[in-house]
Amino acid sequence: MTSDDIRARLTAERDEAYAAFQRRIITNIPPEKIIGVRTPTLRRLAKEWKNDAGDFLADLPHGTFDENQLHSFLIGEVRDFDRAVALVEAFLPFVDNWATCDQLSPRVFGKEPERLLPYIDKWLASGETYTIRFAIEMLQTHFLDERYDAKYPAAVAAVRSGEYYVNMMIGWYFATLLTKRYEDGLPFIEGSGIADEPHRLAIRKACESRAIPAGRKAYLRTLIRKKAE
Repeated sequence: MTSDDIRARLTAERDEAYAAFQRRIITNIPPEKIIGVRTPTLRRLAKEWKNDAGDFLADLPHGTFDENQLHSFLIGEVRDFDRAVALVEAFLPFVDNWATCDQLSPRVFGKEPERLLPYIDKWLASGETYTIRFAIEMLQTHFLDERYDAKYPAAVAAVRSGEYYVNMMIGWYFATLLTKRYEDGLPFIEGSGIADEPHRLAIRKACESRAIPAGRKAYLRTLIRKKAE
C-alpha cells in the first residue's frame, strides 16, 4: 500500500470527537495534523497491513499524527529484532510527541532485551527529547524485574534535561521502580543524584500508586525537595 492509500483510509476512519480530545491533550501538534483515528482502529489496521506497509514505513516524515501512531504500531508487529531496531532508529528522529513515543514498544524487544542495551545507551546520550524518553521507557519495560541491575536506574538518574517530557519519564521510571523494588529504589530518592523536577515527579507518581503502602507514601513525602524561589 502507498502512503496515499493509507492516508485516505485513515481519513475515512476519522472520529471528530476523538480528534478534539487528542488536540486537547497533545498540544505541541498543530490541530490540523490530528485526523482522529482511535487507537483500537490503528492497532487493527497495523495487523492488517503489517506485510504490506514497507513503502509507508520508508516514507518519512509523515504528514499527520495518526500516521505516526500507525507507524509505531506497525513496528510493533515486526518479529525480527534487527529489522525492528533499524525501523526504530529510522523513526525516532521524527517522533515529536509523548503519545507516539509511548506507543512505540516493539514486542520482539521483549524476547531479546539484552541486545537492546547498546542502543539504549546511545539513545540516552542523544540529546533528543523523545529519543531519551524512549530509552528510559525501554529500561522501565524490560529491566525492572529479573534483569534488574542498579546501573540502570543510575543511568536514568544521571540524565539532565530541561524538557518536561523527559523529566516526567524519569519520574515515572523511579515511581515504577519504587512500586516494584522499593528497597532498591529508595536510595535513589533519598540521595541527591536525581535532578529536582523528576525527583518531585517520582514521589508524586509513587504516592498516587495503590501498590505502595500508606506508611511508605508518608515517608516519601518527607523527601520532596522544595522548588527554587
